[in-house]
Amino acid sequence: MNVRKDTVNYEDFGAVGDGLFDDMEAICAAHAYANQHRLTVRTKPDAIYYIGNRALTAVIETEVNWSTTCFTIDDTKVENHKLPCFLVQSAQRPYELEILSLVRDQKQLDISLEEDCYVMVTNSEVKRFIRHGLNQNAGTDQTDCFIVQEDGTIPTPIDWDYEQITAVEASPIDRTVLYLRGGIFTTLANRGESKYDYYARGIDITRSNTVVDGVTHYLSGEIGHGSPYRGFLSAMRCAYITIQNCFLSGHKIYTTIGAAGAPVKMGSYDLHANHVVDLTLINCTMNHIHDRTRWGVVATNFCKNIHVDGCTFTRLDAHMGVSGEYSIKNSTIGWQGVKAIGRGHLTLENVTSYANALIEFRQDYGSTWDGDVHIRNCTWIPSNGDIVLPELFLMRNRGNHDFGYVCYMPRHIEISNLFVDDSHVPEHYEGMYLFSDPWDSVSVNMENQLYSYVACQSFVARQLTTASGIRPTISSNSLPFRQTVWSMTEEEASSR
Repeated sequence: MNVRKDTVNYEDFGAVGDGLFDDMEAICAAHAYANQHRLTVRTKPDAIYYIGNRALTAVIETEVNWSTTCFTIDDTKVENHKLPCFLVQSAQRPYELEILSLVRDQKQLDISLEEDCYVMVTNSEVKRFIRHGLNQNAGTDQTDCFIVQEDGTIPTPIDWDYEQITAVEASPIDRTVLYLRGGIFTTLANRGESKYDYYARGIDITRSNTVVDGVTHYLSGEIGHGSPYRGFLSAMRCAYITIQNCFLSGHKIYTTIGAAGAPVKMGSYDLHANHVVDLTLINCTMNHIHDRTRWGVVATNFCKNIHVDGCTFTRLDAHMGVSGEYSIKNSTIGWQGVKAIGRGHLTLENVTSYANALIEFRQDYGSTWDGDVHIRNCTWIPSNGDIVLPELFLMRNRGNHDFGYVCYMPRHIEISNLFVDDSHVPEHYEGMYLFSDPWDSVSVNMENQLYSYVACQSFVARQLTTASGIRPTISSNSLPFRQTVWSMTEEEASSR
């Protein structure tokens, strides 16, 4: 073995790089040595490393430059499909931190730390996100992830009240940024059964202050069935994660039987984040954003502060909540659109969308957005030009299901310069709807709803223009909006 002092490469540890020999053992050994000696890993630009079926994970704690190196990840038959091929982690270890209780939006703890920490708390006695519909479930334990600074300041919001806390996880945030650069990865798709048994053979990130720059991921060999993927790039339980200049791939849509006993389409993702504070996506892209046989690439759960800028995706989906700031700017969104539930400020600016709705508030989690929505300088082509009756905001909540929280329409909506191309509509079209019918054409007595769906307080629109020139209508059912204050300038009925 001949290891240079400044960098490590895979050949130092026996890798061949011919695309045939299984190089995973050498890859793991190279990163272990680099971690021990705090060295950068640099790979041969023209190599093709084959990663076979063995249950091995390369742990990354130092900078990596994969440049134009190619990797083939063979998922056709693996020993353990739950193990990632690469795990980016901190050399620092979590430690115990005593927190007895919290209240929503609390901003300070009476503690002193040696460094900023990422903290996750749980109250297993309370259930939230009790899902409704074909994938119904009994909910998840109430959790919060947030940053605690050295002086005890909490700059990120606490979402829930915690009269008791059953688990606390605290991890130091590395002061330096770790970079993963380059790399062209091709996954040979799995041949698993079409059921919810997610594959995780990609790059997992648990280290705060990590930047992934220029990773490319392709898929090959998808057939008529397969298990879904959790995400080739998957960030979990960490803070300050940036994914930039990356190419991701949409997966084929497979069907299975959901919890309600009926067929459902399975989501399969290429970028995934769970319990992440401050997730930033910059200049990332995918192809085939209008291909309805492929699922969207981005899904998140329990995150805080998501910023998307200059990206092209089929879908951006905040499943079980995002809070704080959720901003999407200078981006193009394909057929699956922007989906969200949560609380805080949701902003679309300089966005072109081809989805069925400009924003869909997920009905399986109560269509709740406890906060404000801002739309600025955007263009919406409903359903990519198919003949549809446009509904700007899609929401469904009849008030007959306990989701584990009070559900809200957006409190305040402000639109400034939105163009809607409603040139492909049904006969006898009388204008787009600003909101779908929350009750889905079912008669609902608002006074007798078991679980309230709090109405939008105000709707302000300036320069909401349409191709048809027909003035928009509030909704096919205006009753849920009877207390909403409306302010719309006359331009919104003009055509471009």
